[in-house]
Amino acid sequence: MPEKGLSTDAEIKAALRELPGWKEQGKSLVKTFDLKGFKAAMAFAGTVGELADRADHHPDILIQLSKVTLTLTSHDKGGVTDRDLRLARQIDAAAKDQMA
Repeated sequence: MPEKGLSTDAEIKAALRELPGWKEQGKSLVKTFDLKGFKAAMAFAGTVGELADRADHHPDILIQLSKVTLTLTSHDKGGVTDRDLRLARQIDAAAKDQMA
């Protein structure tokens, strides 16, 4: 699917209503996941890495013990695009069984 440009504020706000815990921070989407310990956090980061690699879209990942903070943005477009919103949905689906 061809990548469109930046998502509008309305598109982002609508998507965030369906993405609990994600917030818009500057020109990025950010969420901190509280997992079932360090090992679960590392496994989750690996899962995110797989999803991101398949999407050819790579978030910033910060691991702090059992917490994993993800920052999504489309650097090449200068902000949030549909690619970020799709990846956020995939990440949320993958996280359901690993949350604390």
